[in-house]
Parts: sequence; structure tokens; C-alpha cells
Amino acid sequence: MHTDPTSAARDHVPHFADKPTLAGDRVLLRPFLADDLPALRTALADPEVIRLTGSAGVEHDEEHLRRWYASRNAQTDRLDLAVVDRATGACVGEVVLNQWDAHNRSCNLRILIDAAGRDRGLGTEAVRLVVGHGFERLGLHRISLEVYHLNPRARRVYEKVGFVAEGVLRDALRDGNRWVDATVMSILAPEWAVHRGHPER
Repeated sequence: MHTDPTSAARDHVPHFADKPTLAGDRVLLRPFLADDLPALRTALADPEVIRLTGSAGVEHDEEHLRRWYASRNAQTDRLDLAVVDRATGACVGEVVLNQWDAHNRSCNLRILIDAAGRDRGLGTEAVRLVVGHGFERLGLHRISLEVYHLNPRARRVYEKVGFVAEGVLRDALRDGNRWVDATVMSILAPEWAVHRGHPER
């Protein structure tokens, strides 16, 4: 009898406790190390990162950051990985699968890349690696995200990997004296199976 090779992955809770190392040409995704904290602290204090991610008003004191990142590798319901630039060996951000919905086999995606890692394809490769892991190893069916309209660069990254716009959340973010919409995007396992993160080929 023919058996779907991914059926086992679909029928059990993903092993979020297993923190893999995922290697691409430009980036390495790996569990966090204590030495990553200075780079992550710098990224989270970057005014552009704060604005594009809608993090204004979020406090990141030293003790909170230290405890937060020290606890990421022990989480059993989400996957947090450091994004490392293979050219320099430096941590340039993080990528996260969270908001696990067991019944619907879905997760939310979040990524943060600091100034040193931008405009070189690192974010695109990091998204492809973690989305591929989510579908091929964790048995997810849907991965979704929200991207603010003031961040067209991020939207282009998601589109390049195969995320599809589903709808608009109106006035989802206050940016100074104006309101900004957000687009809900998602990618499904059957879509990934066709293009493996390269829909434009």
C-alpha cells in the first residue's frame, strides 16, 4: 500500500523542542548563543527596525533581553533561530515560527534583520529555509504573517518566497501622525510542494 511520506509529520505535534541548524548559501539558521545578544540588542534598538516592525513603545531592557534569548532554545511550542551571515559569522537577526495552532497545523512567521544584513538576500534565504523546514519537517499546512504597508521591501521578500496576499487590515499601526494598513499573507504546503520557495521560476 502506498503511504504518503509526509503523513506521519502531519499527524503529530511538531518537534519544536528540536532546534535545528539550517544552512543556505548565504545564511545559517541556528539556535541562539550567548554571544548573539549584543547584535540582537543593537537590531532591536535600530529606529528603522522599530518603525518597520511596529515596535514603538516596546521596552527592551538588558535583563529582559538576556532572559528572553537565553530561554528561546527551551521552547516547545515555537521555533526561534538566529540568522547568521555566513560571510562574516556574525548574527544579523532572528527568524521565528510562533502562534502554533495544532488543530489547523498553522504557524505565524516573523523575521528581523539588522542593518548589517540588509539588501544582500540574507532575509530572503532565511525565510525560504525556515518555511521549508516548517512544511517539510514540521508538517505544517499554513504559514502566515502580517506586513505593514510602510515596509514594501519585506513584502517583496515574502512574495519572492511564495507568500500570497489575502487581505488588508486597515489602520493596523499608528506611525507618528498617520495610520498604516497591514497586509495578511500566507503560504500553504501544497503551494510550497510545487515551487519550493521559488514561484517566479
